[in-house]
Amino acid sequence: MDSDSSKSDDIFDLAHLHRLVALMDDHELSEVDLRQGEIRIRLRKGRGEPVTVVAPSNASAPAPVVTDASTSGSEKAITINSPMVGTFYVASSPESKPFVKVGDHVGEETIVCIVEAMKVFNEIPAELSGKIVSRLVDYGEPVEFGQPLFKIDPGT
Repeated sequence: MDSDSSKSDDIFDLAHLHRLVALMDDHELSEVDLRQGEIRIRLRKGRGEPVTVVAPSNASAPAPVVTDASTSGSEKAITINSPMVGTFYVASSPESKPFVKVGDHVGEETIVCIVEAMKVFNEIPAELSGKIVSRLVDYGEPVEFGQPLFKIDPGT
């Protein structure tokens, strides 16, 4: 066996993810949670539950952007942007309550939404603390890489 072929630095490689899902099926597992350093992969299967992959927040998400915040009382609002192209969801299922609502206070690790890409549901953390000023995308809408999803007032 060639040693280079066994060394894959990209654990988010589609073939790697397919092997993990196949192992879950073979061993009738409903959830697998793997961590290596700052990288985490969590896969869940079950009645209507999505398969979830969580990337380290500093690796894929574009940096928050400072914008004018006419809807908040502060001088500046910061946007939480989509780290990928996909479909925007405010909750884990249509029956579930939203992760966050306008007026909620969030921390850096607070999950604010899910962006689905290629049947993988990616939890998007706030990456900063503050108050949700507005949601800029509706449930089920397609989003682009870097598209603003929420405005946050970091001063509150």
